[in-house]
Formats: sequence, structure tokens, C-alpha cells
Amino acid sequence: MKFEEKIKELEKIINELETGNTNLEDSIEKYVLAMQLVKECDEQLKNVEDKIAKIVLENGKTEEFKVEN
Repeated sequence: MKFEEKIKELEKIINELETGNTNLEDSIEKYVLAMQLVKECDEQLKNVEDKIAKIVLENGKTEEFKVEN
């Protein structure tokens, strides 16, 4: 599942839980699924941050991206 799809699924779960129209068992299942999606999204974002933090030089080597103040 792509990042955007995971976010949409999270939004759907949150809306369902906020309505209060689900029983306790279903709510717990939805909560567990939501927490798994949050974990996966967080991991994806960290991977992207790591990739962005490196610059590819003309010779193909990478170096750490440093922001100068």
C-alpha cells in the first residue's frame, strides 16, 4: 500500500471511531490497524528523510547534506 493510501485509510478509521457507531471489538481491531498504519507511515517518512539528507555528486558518490546558517 502506498503512503497516500495508508493516510486515506487512517482518515477513514479515525472517522469511523469518532462516530462511536462501532462496537468495542471492532473499535479495538480498527485501533490496532490504525497504529500499524501509523508505524508504517513513520518508517516510510524516515526512509525518505534519509534519502533526502544525502546529495548525489556528479561523480555518483553521495555526501551528507549540510544546511548552512
